[in-house]
Amino acid sequence: MSSEGLAFIVFVGGMLSLLGVGMNMGLALVLTGAAMSWVLGFWDTQLLAQNLVAGVDSFPLLAVPFFILAGELMNAGGISQRIITMAQAWVGHIRGGLGFVAIGAAVLMASMSGSALADTAALATILLPMMRQQGYPLHTSAGLIGAGGIIAPIIPPSMPFIIYGVTTNTS
Repeated sequence: MSSEGLAFIVFVGGMLSLLGVGMNMGLALVLTGAAMSWVLGFWDTQLLAQNLVAGVDSFPLLAVPFFILAGELMNAGGISQRIITMAQAWVGHIRGGLGFVAIGAAVLMASMSGSALADTAALATILLPMMRQQGYPLHTSAGLIGAGGIIAPIIPPSMPFIIYGVTTNTS
């Protein structure tokens, strides 16, 4: 068997076994990459350390955890409740207005935080009980909030746009 075939088996087997025992995907990738470099004969601890540091040494990529933090802070500080109240004032009087409120609040949250996960979590904790109380079916409520969460990656500033800008060196 060639060394490339063995490296492939080491990578696939290592990833599946490490993920199977519940290891973090990032750490599993690092460990299987190190195992592949050892199998292929490229093992150098200095090269491994240099590549690890260079991979995470990107100042703009700090925006990703800070966007998630901003969404959580907005939720904890009550801004998400105020956004929902504002959206209710705009479109809450329309028939089915709470569904419009869910989408409108998702758009407003996305334009501020840029994190779909944080926005959806913040809106779901507030809007799901409100929608259940108004008689909306659970699957409709969850679908509206989930669809609103998908809006976040396409409204700047968003994490995918920042990652795109960093990787392609685009403003």
